[in-house]
Amino acid sequence: MNRFVVLSGCSGGGKSTLLQELARRGYATVEEPGRRIVAEEQACGGTALPWVDVEAFLGLALDVSRQDLAKAEANDGWTFFDRGLVDAASALAQVTGTPLSSHLSAQLAYYPMVFLTPPWPEIYVTDSQRQHPLSEAIQEYERLLNDFPLLGYQVIGIPKTAVQDRADFVLHQLSL
Repeated sequence: MNRFVVLSGCSGGGKSTLLQELARRGYATVEEPGRRIVAEEQACGGTALPWVDVEAFLGLALDVSRQDLAKAEANDGWTFFDRGLVDAASALAQVTGTPLSSHLSAQLAYYPMVFLTPPWPEIYVTDSQRQHPLSEAIQEYERLLNDFPLLGYQVIGIPKTAVQDRADFVLHQLSL
């Protein structure tokens, strides 16, 4: 059974906070590739940033996501990913006008149930690594809501509740 679970959805919807709660409970977690890439690019003066060279950024996000999957093979039990291959491939397909499937292998890389955080304007904030407005985050969410099922994933919406309740919800869904 595939034990790699993706938390995806709207930017600023609480994915990272949920990931931290799952880690606190002892689960293996993988931080969002995009934020790691932005931090590295900003530290070295690189240009593979979503607001400078989005294609280079998304190419790196695909590479990092593949590396994350390979590293996670050593984990036992559930491993939770804050975004992953599908997120990067979906964005790259939109930017380049290429088919989504051209950026992914034919098989599902993750558990067939993916959890999406909905737009949550009350908690959405921008920062040095998330510079896009909420309107773009909502467009991203809508694209992912469409693209995950096209690849065979069942999309489960995560409720807008306290982080402990969100973690309980995800773990309950996985136990069904």
